[in-house]
Parts: sequence; C-alpha cells; structure tokens
Amino acid sequence: MIAWEFGPADVAGLRFAHSPMAELVASVFALRARSAWLRPQWSARVGAALAGWPTFRAVLCGPLGYAPDFLTPVPLVARPRLDDELALIAATAPDRVVDQVLAGWTGHAAPAEINRFAHAPAAALAVLLGEIRAYHATAIAPLWPRLRAVADAEIATRVRVAADHSPRRMIDTLHPRLGWDGAALQLRYPHKHGSWSGGGQDLTLLPTGFAGSEVYAMTTGRSLWYAPAGYGTLWSPAPAAPAAALSALLGPTRATVLTLLAAPHSTGDVATRLGLAPATASHHLTTLRDAGLLTAERSGRRLLYHRTHLGDHLTNL
Repeated sequence: MIAWEFGPADVAGLRFAHSPMAELVASVFALRARSAWLRPQWSARVGAALAGWPTFRAVLCGPLGYAPDFLTPVPLVARPRLDDELALIAATAPDRVVDQVLAGWTGHAAPAEINRFAHAPAAALAVLLGEIRAYHATAIAPLWPRLRAVADAEIATRVRVAADHSPRRMIDTLHPRLGWDGAALQLRYPHKHGSWSGGGQDLTLLPTGFAGSEVYAMTTGRSLWYAPAGYGTLWSPAPAAPAAALSALLGPTRATVLTLLAAPHSTGDVATRLGLAPATASHHLTTLRDAGLLTAERSGRRLLYHRTHLGDHLTNL
C-alpha cells in the first residue's frame, strides 16, 4: 500500500476536473494491458491504427510502460478542451521533454523516433502533438460526448455524497483501491509500498472512463485518475441482461433500464439502446426515479439518469 499525505486541511483544496489527455493516456494504458472491459471492436481498430503514429507509439508504448508526466498536465479549469491541454504540453521546457521521453527507454535500445527528441526536441514534440491529435480523433473523439457526460454525472454525484454525508465518505467510496484514514490517502496496491509527501499542493480528482480498475496517482501536479461508476458499460455493444429476480420484481423492461444505468444515460440514450419509443423510455425512467432507484443530474442541455445507492444494491443482489 502507498500512503499519500492528505490531511483534513487538504480537503479545502480538493477539486474535480475531466481531462481529454487523461482519457487519452489512460486509453493507451488500457489498450496495452488488453483490459477485458474494453470493447473488442474499439481495441482492434485503435490497435491496428497505432502503426501509423510511430512517435506516439514509441513515447507511450515503450518497454517500461511509462508515460511522460508532461503529457498529462493538471487541468487549469474543470472542463478543458484538447486544444487547451495541447497548448500546455507544447509550452513544456525542452529539457523536461527530453528527460521524460528518454526515461521511458532507460536500459533499452531506443528507436529513431525517441532519439530524435535528444537532437531536435522542438521538431520531435511537434510531430508528437500531431500524432496525439490523430489518435484522439480515432480513439477518443467518437466516445467523447458520453465520456464527458459520465464524468459530469460522476462529479455531481460525489459532490452530493460529500454534502449529504462527509468528505471522508466521498473519498472512501471513490474506488475500491482508494481510502482515506484522515491523514493520508491509501492506494491499496499489494505489491507497492511507500509514502509520499503532500508537498502543500491541492489535489485534483479526475474521473477518467479509461482508467478502468486502476487508480493512477500523479505526484507531479498532484492528481488522481479513477473510473466513474459504470465505466465497463460505456463501450458495451449491447446492454447487459438483468437478473431474473430483478425482472420478476420490476418487470423485464424496467429491470433492463435499471441495469443499463450503471452509467448515466439520457432519455434518448435509453430509448436508442433498448429500442424503445422516447415516451416509453421517459415513463420507465420517471417511475424508477419516483421509486428512489434513479436520480437525475443535468449536464449542459441533457438530463442524465443514473442509479442511486438503492438502485445499485438491487442490481447487485
């Protein structure tokens, strides 16, 4: 277990954000690990395309499994655009770029794409930024509206938990691998041990759909990436079938709606995924919300429904 210094006074500096670059880098981690929850069609399509971005692949898929910290700056605002983050990356000091890129190949023979950073860091970084844009267009952009909507709903839910219960409850329920004892955040990895200083920096929590079952702690800038609720269903080609007992209790259609809403969906999303008329989907959502099994959070112009703790409990019986 790793203990990361975080006391009661640090709660005042806690903030949430959703980062395009965090999603992008985490997606590479998930692809590299062949995570079972990824949609196979997505993995096959994106994996095949990697060969067309040799600098991107060399930097993010090196032998040490390392991603340079400068690629994931802590967002300055809650909902940055990709352009905002790429501007921060482009402004990184050249010596920092070189040191971090080369570190990913320590002890290994680096390809020409990596060695170019040592000789012409500005030109190499420009190539990398172009390939990041291309990867984003292929791997992230088609999923972006749902990734952003799920992150927004996750943030709203966590704020409500903190208000209704306590900041400790909010942090303790973020992720199974994460806890807080009042003095330190506990990253529960059985084969990793150590303690990190807080360094007086505020902590930014980044709900990241592609984080999957992992929690990623970034000590530079001090941020944590974790998956929002329902991350495994974001790329599922079909809704999971509800349990027989849940169907008997609620009826098959409402049970399917409740099962689907492990991740937030709008009325239109539910109608499309389940092949329902919008009015029928709205009726079932309203009934489930009135029963206390769903709640709704607004994300821009969309109203997103997702399960309450009671709804989670029923679907997990």
